[in-house]
Amino acid sequence: MTVTLDDVRAAASRIGSGIARTPCVRSRTLSAITGADVYLKLENMQFTASFKERSALAKLLALSADERARGVIAMSAGNHAQAVAYHGARLGIATTIVMPRTAPFTKIRNTERHGARVVLAGEGYDEAARSARAEAEAQRLTLVHPYDDPAIIAGQGTVALEMLEDVPALEMLVVPVGGGGLIAGVATAARALRPAIEVIGVEAALYPSMQAAIAGRAVTAEGATLADGIAVKEPGAHAVPIVRALVADILLVEEEAIEHGVQLLVEIEKIVAEGAGATPLAALLAHPARFAGRTVGLVISGGNIDSWILASVLMRGLVRAGRLVRLQVELPDHPGSLARATRLVGELGGNIVEVAHERWFRDVPVRLAVIDALVEVMDIESATAIVAGLNAAGMPARLATVSGR
Repeated sequence: MTVTLDDVRAAASRIGSGIARTPCVRSRTLSAITGADVYLKLENMQFTASFKERSALAKLLALSADERARGVIAMSAGNHAQAVAYHGARLGIATTIVMPRTAPFTKIRNTERHGARVVLAGEGYDEAARSARAEAEAQRLTLVHPYDDPAIIAGQGTVALEMLEDVPALEMLVVPVGGGGLIAGVATAARALRPAIEVIGVEAALYPSMQAAIAGRAVTAEGATLADGIAVKEPGAHAVPIVRALVADILLVEEEAIEHGVQLLVEIEKIVAEGAGATPLAALLAHPARFAGRTVGLVISGGNIDSWILASVLMRGLVRAGRLVRLQVELPDHPGSLARATRLVGELGGNIVEVAHERWFRDVPVRLAVIDALVEVMDIESATAIVAGLNAAGMPARLATVSGR
């Protein structure tokens, strides 16, 4: 193996108090929902809100004096970028970060705030990586790779040291997988300390790169995923053999499951996780039998999610749960009809969020109008009761859209 337990321990000693020792907390509610005994390793509580601080600092501290003086360059969709920028500034090392043009605005803004020179290149990670390598050669900068480097893998493996120290009873670790650095480091440390422990990787279904690599098959990985932090088309060469030897399984999760994971972490634990950080919980929700009755540690790898995306995920979650519905109601087009309808919706327990009163763009008789109302309700049964009440009052109504039903 290119990385050993001693390497991970050396990385932990090197970074010391330069990063936060994040909590590993039990979730009673998620345990009840999933049927497993669930612990959350909250790497979103690092200063830059991601586990990437561990590897960035470990690598920067290992540079020679000459490498520090010349500066470093990194390619990243955001979390590695912020970590390298932040710790580079702390250590007085000039940093250049190449990010894809599609990187979330919040990650670009935060990277610049930490003092890095940001270059936007390409539509995805792989194109950004090519630009970073070219600039590293041209400017004689040291490349700080986000995952394909033994020093990076060792730094990321320090997550496992802390988890097993804090919760010795863990039987399974569930880890997001992009380029593979985190799971390779975690598996190296965890399996050396506890040979019987199971390490499970999770990939977005649109990017099953590691699953394909360890099976020795080609795969097409592309698409717009909420888990942009693990949207990697080709995993790291150092990570693949480690994962093949030490990881029990790689599970895939669909976009809806990732959104549900983000939503539940906010609603239940008041934890903001980005898409990649929510994939371990998504895996438990999508594959409950795989984890039932086991003591499971989930690595919540980061919390850098754009506010607009988070708001959209939460609203879509309300729709899927039947707590936000659209009603279409036909009314006589005369004074008082709209007031009567909205009053009845309120009396039946609905909270109208938006309402549009339409006369001309619907195929209804000229003496009728249609209202489209976005209504907050307790559950889908409450929505059905509102529809029944409107119909009983002589106002033909129906649920226009209830996603997933």
